[in-house]
Amino acid sequence: MDIKLISHGAAREVTGTCHELRMGDTSILLDCGMFQGRRSEAAAKNAGFLFDAKTGIDAMVLSHAHMDHSGRIPLLYKKGYEGAIFCTYATQDLTEVMLQDSGYIQEKDEDFHRRHLEKSMLPSTGPLYTQQDATECMKLFVGKNYHERFQVVPGVYCSFMEAGHILGSAMMLLEIEKDGKTVRIGFSGDVGRSTLPIIRDPESMPPVDYLICESTYGDREHDSILTAREKLRDVIIKTAARGGKVLIPAFSLERTQEIVYDLHVLWDAKEIPAVPIIIDSPLASKVTGIFQKHPECYDQDMFDRFLRKAHNPFQFSLVTYTETPEESKELNGARGPMIIMAGSGMCEAGRIRHHLKNELADPRNTVLAVGYMAENTLGRRIIDPQYTDVKIFDQVIRKKAEIHYINAYSGHADKNDLDKLIQAVPGLKGLFLVHGEERGMFALAERTAAAMKVHVEMPERGKEYILA
Repeated sequence: MDIKLISHGAAREVTGTCHELRMGDTSILLDCGMFQGRRSEAAAKNAGFLFDAKTGIDAMVLSHAHMDHSGRIPLLYKKGYEGAIFCTYATQDLTEVMLQDSGYIQEKDEDFHRRHLEKSMLPSTGPLYTQQDATECMKLFVGKNYHERFQVVPGVYCSFMEAGHILGSAMMLLEIEKDGKTVRIGFSGDVGRSTLPIIRDPESMPPVDYLICESTYGDREHDSILTAREKLRDVIIKTAARGGKVLIPAFSLERTQEIVYDLHVLWDAKEIPAVPIIIDSPLASKVTGIFQKHPECYDQDMFDRFLRKAHNPFQFSLVTYTETPEESKELNGARGPMIIMAGSGMCEAGRIRHHLKNELADPRNTVLAVGYMAENTLGRRIIDPQYTDVKIFDQVIRKKAEIHYINAYSGHADKNDLDKLIQAVPGLKGLFLVHGEERGMFALAERTAAAMKVHVEMPERGKEYILA
C-alpha cells in the first residue's frame, strides 16, 4: 500500500492550506483553508474541491483556526462531508467564531454587491456558505489535548504538539501502520516563533520519516520581537503629534490580542500618549473572550505580568471594543488622534476596508501593517511602494497616509527558525515544502539540501507524491 500526498492548496502559494494523505482506499485531510489573493482567482479556487467531499475523505485533522487553514470547512460540510474533524480544544472554540464571522461577511458582501456593484461588470457567484452552514458543521469537531495520542481512522494515530503560532495551534505527528511497520509523518501547520507574547513557544518536531512543512518566510529573517514594541510606540507618538489616526489591519485572532497586550504594557509604562484605542471588530471581542477561557495555552510572561496580579491583559482604560455597525461608522467622522484596529489582516474583508477607504488619502494618518500580506491582496498593495493608488470597493484611493510595516510581530517562523526545526529532525527521509511563495521555498530547499541528506519536494497543486 502506497502512502500518497496530494496538496489541494498552499502548493507554491501561501493561502488555501489543504493536503490529502491517501493510503489505499482511505484518505485524511490536513486542514481545509480558504484561498486569498486576486478576487477572481481566489473565488474560482474556493468554489470547489479537487476531490469528492462526500465520499473521498474519511477524516480531517485541523492545525489551527486561521481562515487560510479552516475557512472552507463549512463548504466541505455543505458538499457532503460527514467525517470527524480533530483539533485542539482551543482551536475548536476559535474555529466556531471564525467560521460564523466568515459566513456573516460573505452574506454581507453578497448584499453589498447586489446593492452597489451590480453595474460594475463583476458577476456575483453568491456566498460560499452561510452562517447556518458554519453552525451546522461544528457538530463534526472533536477536541483533543496536546500530546494525547488518538485514532484518526483505523491504523492511523495522531498527536498534537504546540506550534506557537496562535492560541491552540498545533503541529502534528501522524503514525500510519503499514505492512507491519509504522510510517511517521509530521505536519507543521504554521510554525510560530519563540518569545512571542501570550502563548507558549513552539515545540520541536519529534523523529519522523517525512515532514510536510510550511515555508512562508523561507528566505527572510524577522526583526527581533524585542524591537516590535518600541516601533509600535514610535509610530503612535509620531502620528498622534500630527493629530492623525493609526490604522492597524490585524487578524482578529492572535495578532489583535498581541497588539493590545503590547499597548497595555506601553501604557502601564507611560510610554504612549492617552489616545483612544478602538478595537473595531466584533470578532476580536469574541476571540478575546475565548483567549480568557484557555489559560493552558499561555506562556510564563503572561502569568507573571498580568494574571498573578489579577489584571486583564486585554482591557485597560484607553481600550474600547465596538460591536455594532453604527459604532464603526461613527469612527469615520471622529477626529484624531486615535488608534483603530480592525480586521481583516490582509485587508481583503471586514471593517478595515471601510476605514482605509475613508482615511488612506489623509497624510496625517498612518497605516501600520503588523502581519503577513499575501501576494495580490489589498494589504500587499498598500505596503508595496510601487503602488501609488489602490482600489477599495469601487473607488480608486491615492495613498497619502504614512505606511509602516513591523515584521517583528509575525507569527510565522523565519528562515532561521525553519532551518532549526527541520535540521533537528533525526532520520528524515523526505521534506515537502508548502505554504510559501516560490522564492522562499527554493531558498529553504537549497539550504536544507546542503545541510542534510534528505529529498526535498515542493508539491504542485493536485499532483500525487508517493511517500512510502
